[in-house]
Amino acid sequence: MINIVVPQLGESVVEARIARWLKKEGDHVDIGEPVVELETEKIDLEVSAERAGVIASIKRREGEDVKIGELLATVDDSAVGSNGGRKPSAAAAAAPAPAQKEIAADEAARSTPAARRMAKEHAVSLDAIQGSGPGGRVMKQDVQGAIAPAPSQPPRASVRTSAAAAAPSPAPSSARPPQPRPQAPSVRAGERTEQRVRMSKRRQTIARRLVEAQRTAAMLTTFNEVDMTAMMSLRERRKESFKKQHGVGLGIASFFVKASVAALKQFPQLNAEIQGDEIVLKHYYDIGMAVGAEGGLVVPVIRDADQRSFVEIEQAIRDFAQRAADGTLTLEDLTGGTFTITNGGVFGSLLSTPILNPPQVAILGLHKIEDRAVPLNGQVAIRPMMYVALSYDHRIVDGREAVQFLVRIKEFIEDPGTLLLEG
Repeated sequence: MINIVVPQLGESVVEARIARWLKKEGDHVDIGEPVVELETEKIDLEVSAERAGVIASIKRREGEDVKIGELLATVDDSAVGSNGGRKPSAAAAAAPAPAQKEIAADEAARSTPAARRMAKEHAVSLDAIQGSGPGGRVMKQDVQGAIAPAPSQPPRASVRTSAAAAAPSPAPSSARPPQPRPQAPSVRAGERTEQRVRMSKRRQTIARRLVEAQRTAAMLTTFNEVDMTAMMSLRERRKESFKKQHGVGLGIASFFVKASVAALKQFPQLNAEIQGDEIVLKHYYDIGMAVGAEGGLVVPVIRDADQRSFVEIEQAIRDFAQRAADGTLTLEDLTGGTFTITNGGVFGSLLSTPILNPPQVAILGLHKIEDRAVPLNGQVAIRPMMYVALSYDHRIVDGREAVQFLVRIKEFIEDPGTLLLEG
């Protein structure tokens, strides 16, 4: 009998929630086949079987919180052959077995894990779906587009339901055949309704850390505005050749990453953290890029950003955005970081106050670029302008350093050629 337990979940993560069982009691599992999906405060991950066998018992239900090392299920490996698979029957031995590993490898190459899970749940063939991802890879949204049942009756007002709000079933399993979707309850006109939905582990952590940041840090924010003309002009001139040569677009984020690194070298207090009564100044630059994912905000980290080119930074940002959408970010991607950049402008935010990402002591907020009338050489000119915000921990960063840091960001962006000299 083999035990399936909660694995190590990464730095500072000690608890998870059972999101769903991918197998039920009595199901056969192969070596390395996912059995259960866990939801942590940072990412969702699958726990696989270390040995082939049959699921003998499931110990914890969907929706329960579990800690590292706790028993999730047991696998009976006594009914497997010497090669680690199921013992073949006499009829099966007479015919060659299909190349399941080759099929699984091919599916993994042409589709994302989220797409495969959704396709399995809704009994949709991946072969029939045209992928929109890199190299024609099938993405989650492609499967969603393929699941489009025609309505059998006129649409009705409804109340949204959530799997998280439902009580766990006595036989926890998501591997049973797809069932027809229940109709959402109708609501009479003018009726007042409420619904309770359990917070996800990630949302709980976001709530806890945001409150912690405001309670434990002396957080202040300083603002400035940046004339984006020079940077946008450079980007417009170079974007086609840049993409043709490197296969990735040239965005504005890489300019701000480079500008942040250059400014952090001049103001090292902003690339630090507090440990007890000591200030830890970090002479490496791991820049977190806040990404809005389906389950909440995540901050994957660009390691050693000071040693990366514009191309490498753009490739890293695109990769993070894609994997955040697919749900394939790893704990390593989200661990650490010495300074964070968040861009509310992609959602239309004109101005906001970013909140610190502990234990970091500073975060840069970018916003929407808008044409505004500004004085220029004694004249009024229309220029593309962006408000930028820097929130900082006043315990170790004084207002003077914070303001000067933001001014340096402004200078680097307004004259991007200086990034080649000082960045």
